[in-house]
Amino acid sequence: MPVTLILTILCLIAFVLIGRQYSGLPNNIWRLFLAQPFAMSATPAVVIAASILAVAIAPDPELATLPLTLMIIGTAVAVIPATWCLSHFGRKKGSMLGLLFGFFGAVLSAIAALYSDFHLLLAGTFMMGLCSAFIAQLRFAALESVSNPNQAPKAISTLMASGLFSAMLGPEIAVVAKDWVESPHGFVGSFIVLAGFMLLAIVILSRLDPMDIKESHYEQKARSIVSFFKNPVFIVALCSGVVAYSVMSYLMTASPLSMHSDHAYDMASIKWVVQSHVLAMYVPSLFSAYLVSLLGIRKLMLLGTALYALVVIVSLMGHSVMHYWWSMVLLGVGWNLLYLCGTLLLPNVYQAHERFKVQAVNDFSIFGIQGIASLSAGIILYNQGWAVLVSITIPVIILMLIVTLWYISIIHKSKLDKVEEFNGQPS
Repeated sequence: MPVTLILTILCLIAFVLIGRQYSGLPNNIWRLFLAQPFAMSATPAVVIAASILAVAIAPDPELATLPLTLMIIGTAVAVIPATWCLSHFGRKKGSMLGLLFGFFGAVLSAIAALYSDFHLLLAGTFMMGLCSAFIAQLRFAALESVSNPNQAPKAISTLMASGLFSAMLGPEIAVVAKDWVESPHGFVGSFIVLAGFMLLAIVILSRLDPMDIKESHYEQKARSIVSFFKNPVFIVALCSGVVAYSVMSYLMTASPLSMHSDHAYDMASIKWVVQSHVLAMYVPSLFSAYLVSLLGIRKLMLLGTALYALVVIVSLMGHSVMHYWWSMVLLGVGWNLLYLCGTLLLPNVYQAHERFKVQAVNDFSIFGIQGIASLSAGIILYNQGWAVLVSITIPVIILMLIVTLWYISIIHKSKLDKVEEFNGQPS
């Protein structure tokens, strides 16, 4: 009996009902909060189910990370079409269309698991990656749902907190539903449940209210993309998102494979580590709005970078389950802080009529580099080992530290205070 699965869904519903009553945030935020965990559960499910299934059915063990990599590449490929779709059809209809890719991707993956077809598994995870491009844009829907810019940190942190439930749902369906349908290597049931989750998310998103963004009275034309790369704040926001995602994906992709293939840890231990990692990615969101107001974006970026450095230290200290657990938990918290900072900084660099263009470039860069990181993880792990794989992240973390210090110097010179850093106004 999937008790944990049922309890998680009930807790999600209760959280939404209480939040709508007492948070003061628009109803759209809570509809997004309810839908997002069902859609986002695809990523942790694929990390466990597709990666371990690929070890059994791939022609070469080095290709075990290819399903997850193609999911990330699918996200990068779909970012620009997704923003075009959202700008032309609206956030609600566009998001519903995007989640259909996730539904069909989960169905294809279920068929792949049933018939041990590696190529079909790649097609399925790629389609779920297309869906992820639309899911990633939900954070901008949250920003556009609040009329008061000072509510932006609260709206974003609230939506990110919904990831707590995807952290439970994704790994749970990957393991609990693994053998619900008989197949050579399992996981058919996992992907069928995931397909059901996608349909449920579509139904919830169909209830979104319109998001009224004033953008029709600008006399000047939208600036070129090149001009944004001359804006230091855009560079900082972009680097924060890219480093957050690439390092996280690189290490997260390799961790369950290292535990499974190199040290023969059981599925329960792998699920616990992955689940703890995803929880750590979103638990800080419960306090993020307070942390932003207390510390400001600059200090949070420094803290996130320091946590990534701790990940390297812990990962190189040993190979016990607790070493993996601590490194993945620290990795999750560090990702949360860096990604939050990048998301809050980005609206400061564009006008309303430029938002889809800038958001597309930002997300394309993030997920494109993340895809390269994920693909290289399996190759490096099987050829060079865990220690080398982890050590490769050191220059990237140093780069993030340099960018953060550069941003601090910019803010100091311009004498901006903490409120101005995230007030949603163009710089």
